[in-house]
Amino acid sequence: MSAAIDLRAGAPRHFLDLRDFSAAELRGLIESAATLKRTRRNGKKPLTGKTLAMIFEKPSTRTRVSFEVAIRELGGEAVVLSSREMQLGRGETIADTAQVLSRFADGIMLRTDSAQKLHELARHANVPVINGLTDLSHPCQIMADILTFEEHRGPIAGQKIAWVGDGNNVAASFIEAAARFNFTLHLACPAGYWPRAEVLEWAKAEGADVEVGIDPEAAVEGAACVVTDTWLSMSDSPDQAAAREAAFAPYQVTQELMALAAPNAIFQHCLPAHRGEEVAAEVIDGPASVVFDEAENRLHAQKAILAWSLG
Repeated sequence: MSAAIDLRAGAPRHFLDLRDFSAAELRGLIESAATLKRTRRNGKKPLTGKTLAMIFEKPSTRTRVSFEVAIRELGGEAVVLSSREMQLGRGETIADTAQVLSRFADGIMLRTDSAQKLHELARHANVPVINGLTDLSHPCQIMADILTFEEHRGPIAGQKIAWVGDGNNVAASFIEAAARFNFTLHLACPAGYWPRAEVLEWAKAEGADVEVGIDPEAAVEGAACVVTDTWLSMSDSPDQAAAREAAFAPYQVTQELMALAAPNAIFQHCLPAHRGEEVAAEVIDGPASVVFDEAENRLHAQKAILAWSLG
């Protein structure tokens, strides 16, 4: 693992970003997720007696339900908190919050707008901290996406994946995944909406096969999987909507665009989706779409992460 993970004996096993882990470690988590999915009803409860504190500074459907069900199926319990219910929203420091929650819970999941908050929480917590989403990354989602791809199309290593649309936090985690899972990633993003230079520089230094351009057709050509996300993220101001709609209109994933991908290519979207915007209804509701398998796999991927972090 990278220096971002504390390797001292007894240090918490944080799950913050994919780049913090080796390829072998992430492969182990994917295999664990697949096993947990196959054996979901076997009655084993490896986290019996464990409690996960879940902090939501951003709204959620899939993250909340999947984490809450995951910890319960593993035998533990969840305590759900919003910023409105916490002193953190009234001026208490992140460091104090981390130390207090470490006395009550066995792990903390944070969904926030700030990667800085996540890393500060992890620095001060004495229990594992899990990234439920920040404005810079969404690693749990990508673990579910990898699991989903391999269920449908076999090993992802050596395959071409196409990202079409905003170079946002999900795209950033896909870039990190390309380096660790050894697949080719071609991104097509409008000018001004490319992934952060830092994550692209990191990928290049890691030897990842990642290309970014403005042509969605070139990105999708021959791809085994086409991925997109909403044009307006939760961290974006509503007054940006008109400008974003104009910039992204040529990047809608249509049937015509999917036809340029490899035969039997699949379509992924982390949801929620806006039909008629980033994706045509005929695509997301068509036979190539695996978005609901992908949504379900958030549960299984996160069970593997929880078992590793808290077990």
